[in-house]
Amino acid sequence: MTKYIAIPFIYLLAWLPFPVLYGVAFIVYLLLYYIVGYRKKVVLVNLRNAFPEKTNKEINAICKKYYRYLCDLFLETFKTLSFTKEEMLHHCYFNRQAKELFDRYAAENKSVILVLGHFGNWEWAGNTFSIVCNQQLYVIYHPIGNQFFDEMMYNMRTKFGTKLIAMKNTFREMLAAKKDVTITAFIADQTPSSVNAYWTTFLNQDTPVFWGTEVISRKLDRPVVYITVKKIKRGYYELCAEVLHEHPAQTGEGVISELHTKRLEQDIIAQPETWLWSHRRWKHKKPEPQPAG
Repeated sequence: MTKYIAIPFIYLLAWLPFPVLYGVAFIVYLLLYYIVGYRKKVVLVNLRNAFPEKTNKEINAICKKYYRYLCDLFLETFKTLSFTKEEMLHHCYFNRQAKELFDRYAAENKSVILVLGHFGNWEWAGNTFSIVCNQQLYVIYHPIGNQFFDEMMYNMRTKFGTKLIAMKNTFREMLAAKKDVTITAFIADQTPSSVNAYWTTFLNQDTPVFWGTEVISRKLDRPVVYITVKKIKRGYYELCAEVLHEHPAQTGEGVISELHTKRLEQDIIAQPETWLWSHRRWKHKKPEPQPAG
């Protein structure tokens, strides 16, 4: 029943003009922030731990901006259902250097590993890649538990040609497509198990990082490129690219993980309200070292 109620409502949102859509987003913000208080304690704790140098006034200001942005992002995602390719590229676009970088890799027949975080509109970024780049884009993802929303997100993410790989099948499917020239995107700020993780300091806190991006990039020796989805203004994003390492196989353990984690940290510090602060990123504590013997 929920499915049949939700579908027409979601498509109505997708076809709303942006000024009306953002009006709806503001109403959702008022409900979410002031009445429901959705994960507000989590957000505030995360912000205070990440920015211990900031005053309560500054933390609360970032918190409000974050909720405003979260509501915008949620409704912007639905716009994918109604976007044409031209509209997608109008709202989310490569800067010149990023486009030249991926054109060069395509001309050299090099497959690339992308790494990014839940920063800016990462959903739009994937669609823009598939429209603009000559390489096939694969995105590593976690299926959503709710089948209806999983199917809807799958359709939006693949609308312009992106292919999805469930995380558990990552290495096997990348090997199967080894002869193709591809771009494989890892969103690297999800929370792994505390046991089998690389531990580093991220936003002033002990933080576990998935080994997958590093292990696979070193095994396949593919260039690792970091992507920034920079918000320019409401509803507009610029995609910037930076090569973290051309030959990961030549790096030591932890190098790639440190590079992409620190690079994301720089982006968050520069534009903190556009990162996913309501995610329980620090729910695991670093294990105590085991005594020798």
